[in-house]
Amino acid sequence: MSGALAALGGCSDAAGRAAPEPAPFEPGYRGVSTFMLDDDLVNFRVSMTGARDADDVLRYAECAAAQYALIRGYGFARHVRTQVAEQGGIWRADAVYTISPALPRGASTIDAEVAVADCELTGVPTV
Repeated sequence: MSGALAALGGCSDAAGRAAPEPAPFEPGYRGVSTFMLDDDLVNFRVSMTGARDADDVLRYAECAAAQYALIRGYGFARHVRTQVAEQGGIWRADAVYTISPALPRGASTIDAEVAVADCELTGVPTV
């Protein structure tokens, strides 16, 4: 066994104990508020408990945006910006997306049908 592999073989914390297992992911999705800012510009405000980090609440907002695009008869959304905050165990995201019938320009585009199907598979609610 090489020295590097041997060093990895005994991974534990400084006191010789194994690192604790992470807590199970038990999200509490607290709802979505939707505000039309323009014909194709929508603001989503979501909140949840039990998030592991900001990515979980960002994902919740994305799922809401994707479903909303489908409800409005559009196939795509594009992320514009998101602000995330956590206070007292409640995570909130204030996100803005454009929605459109055709694939919009930009790097942060979302195929709404694909995204909603993935949200359903992973148990993240939509609008």
